[in-house]
Amino acid sequence: MTQPPAEALLFEVPPPPTPTERLLALADRYTQHNDTLDLLLTESAEPVPASHVEAAQGLVTETLAAIKALHDERLYASAELSDAVVRLKQLAYLSTASAGHGPQMARELTALAPEAVLDSATRVAGEIRRRHWSSAAPPDKSLSAAQHTALHEIVRGHVVVTGSAERQYVHHRTARVLISTVRSLESKGLIARKARSASPAYIGGPPQDRVHLTPAGVTVLATVLALPPATPAGRSPRPTPRTQTAARGR
Repeated sequence: MTQPPAEALLFEVPPPPTPTERLLALADRYTQHNDTLDLLLTESAEPVPASHVEAAQGLVTETLAAIKALHDERLYASAELSDAVVRLKQLAYLSTASAGHGPQMARELTALAPEAVLDSATRVAGEIRRRHWSSAAPPDKSLSAAQHTALHEIVRGHVVVTGSAERQYVHHRTARVLISTVRSLESKGLIARKARSASPAYIGGPPQDRVHLTPAGVTVLATVLALPPATPAGRSPRPTPRTQTAARGR
């Protein structure tokens, strides 16, 4: 009996996520956790005090794993990386503390977690890009400035969609995100909605649809994180204050 070739015994294993991709996925987990707490707190019945404990403990484990993945990269210490790691350690501490409190306090302790994780991911992406520029994958240039902004807002946990199939509205927080932009990113397979998973827009209203990055969206955003958004054709980037000062000094 002949043995099959060695190649036939192998199967394709997807590469492990990069530290930046791992952090973007972690930010989404915090958003999902916060949404679950929000819905729990909007229920008419008194929330079960310990119902969120297991989820909070899982976030602690994932946050510490993300820190370990950064250490495994063996990047030399810098202020940017140190700040990123310190911020993640603070989140691990806050998540641990949230498990010892009721849902309301737990929600407050992790309220800013998605934004903090995105900040750390941006610092990490910038450092890795500076140190491995020659071998870095080329950034995705198919994203418009509006799509670039929308992906960042989604990772921050700032984007939900509400309304009927005929008329839908996007609720955003810091930067404007249009429903047309959401639909364009959905058509690319970069984002998806989780129906009725976010808190209502008003007391007594129906839950809203949270917008999340898909695995493909995580990969794409990781390649452009820490890079400025694309500018429309024929329009030059707005000068920074330092550039403006230099120009006035000429």
